[in-house]
Amino acid sequence: MAEVERDPEQLLTVGEVSARTGVAVSALHYYEQLGLIAASRTSGNQRRFRRHMIRRITLIAVAKRLGIPLADVRRALADVPLDRRPTQEDWQRASREWKRVLERRRQAIERLEHELTGCIGCGCLSMNACRLLNPDDELGQEGAGARRLDVDDAS
Repeated sequence: MAEVERDPEQLLTVGEVSARTGVAVSALHYYEQLGLIAASRTSGNQRRFRRHMIRRITLIAVAKRLGIPLADVRRALADVPLDRRPTQEDWQRASREWKRVLERRRQAIERLEHELTGCIGCGCLSMNACRLLNPDDELGQEGAGARRLDVDDAS
């Protein structure tokens, strides 16, 4: 059987992309809203995705499964064009940025492991010495979530 050549500019419906990538239609809409992916519209206002968008969507799905925030995904894919089929050089640039993102996450996980091992191991729960505690919610003014072990501290 002859192999069918795929046209990377071929337009696919949102349902076809969802079926190919395993990503829910609602998630595809959300990713488009965030500017992570792009679709064109038919005269009937239906979304159509270029076939080459499948690779990008798959990378987003993998990142999501690994717990990588969409802001990091956006940063890593910033130089990968949405309006044309990415070149090998585009993907190589993105790969270097992914490596930086993953290295920052690895360092943050190692810091968390070190802090938790020390904290759980010592059992002191000292409000003066423990680096993980947040007395009187002092760090709450900086925003929600863990502040002392924030991933952005590694950059």
